[in-house]
Amino acid sequence: IVSEHAGTTTDPVEKPMELLPLGPVLFIDTAGIDDVGALGEMRIKKTQQAMERTDIAVIVAEAEHFDGFEERLLQEFKSRGIPTVVVFNKSDVKSPKASLVDRLLKENKVVQTAALHGQGVIELRQALLDSAPEDFVNDPPLVGDLVNAGDVVVLVVPIDKEAPKGRLIMPQVQTIRDLLDNDAYCTVVKERELRAALEQLKNPPRLVITDSQAFLKVAADTPTDVLMTSFSILFARKQGDLAELVRGALTIDSLQPGDKVMIAESCSHHPIGEDIGRVKIPRWLTQYVGGKLDIQVTQGRDFPDDLSDYKLVIHCGSCMFNRRAMLTRIMRCRQAGVPITNYGLTIAYTLGIFERALQPFPAALHVYQEQAAAPVSP
Repeated sequence: IVSEHAGTTTDPVEKPMELLPLGPVLFIDTAGIDDVGALGEMRIKKTQQAMERTDIAVIVAEAEHFDGFEERLLQEFKSRGIPTVVVFNKSDVKSPKASLVDRLLKENKVVQTAALHGQGVIELRQALLDSAPEDFVNDPPLVGDLVNAGDVVVLVVPIDKEAPKGRLIMPQVQTIRDLLDNDAYCTVVKERELRAALEQLKNPPRLVITDSQAFLKVAADTPTDVLMTSFSILFARKQGDLAELVRGALTIDSLQPGDKVMIAESCSHHPIGEDIGRVKIPRWLTQYVGGKLDIQVTQGRDFPDDLSDYKLVIHCGSCMFNRRAMLTRIMRCRQAGVPITNYGLTIAYTLGIFERALQPFPAALHVYQEQAAAPVSP
């Protein structure tokens, strides 16, 4: 319930939700700190208690009504070390004075919005991303939340031309470490040995994780009652926003021969043999679309400023980036109106095993099922 009358909000109202580009967040809408009287004092106390578990503070005000109460909030958040975003709403009616904005910008993020028209929302999301604590942005789970202590997980690791001699690639190593940290058992096999390995286990594994390039064979050899996904999809969740990348993969159906598609790699490795980004994914896309696409590859930090010509961006797992960098790229694509997905999701979609690869992730699976059930526009 909202109203222009003061005191409408009493106790803090909490709402968990997915907020692009941060992912899962908990909104806490508090009563104003300018309440008066005995009841007002109780409301203010509740508001101050909410500050104790606040990672990011957002102060929303009109340009003409940023005064002592908002200044008190700023000081309170500053004393607690809470990053703050000041939002001047209704900026289409009245903009804040430049002197006020300049002063606030010395210690805070400042955004001007017109919520009624959706103006400034992208900038607000970026300000939230920039203000998020480092451990929140950079340390979501990889696989540990999908298993329990004592569970068996089978990792399928092909040894081909691109496999580094004498070692495993970073996503595989990080997955093994995360499983060990969560007291799960880990069995590592090549794709040709998966069926025999599963037969030797006393009980079915909790999960099978494969290199995306071996998706078809692994899907065929893994019983349908065993969860299966890929390292790349795990990293789509850890490094980015899995739900948004799932939505991006669904746009593959709208691609036409000749459309411009970007393959984006976070590292700058030297491609050899059947390179996943330059050879295999373009091949699978061509077969799926029924014609050749205009595919361009970018590496490292060479991400174009102008994305408007692209119909789709397909990103690697981003194991060489931090999460903030990947979220920023997702944000830029969203701002340009260009869908973005990742390698593993693209491969699973073009090979027809998309839904199965999302089974370990109920929220992402729901996004897919909801989209698939939606009526097709004429």
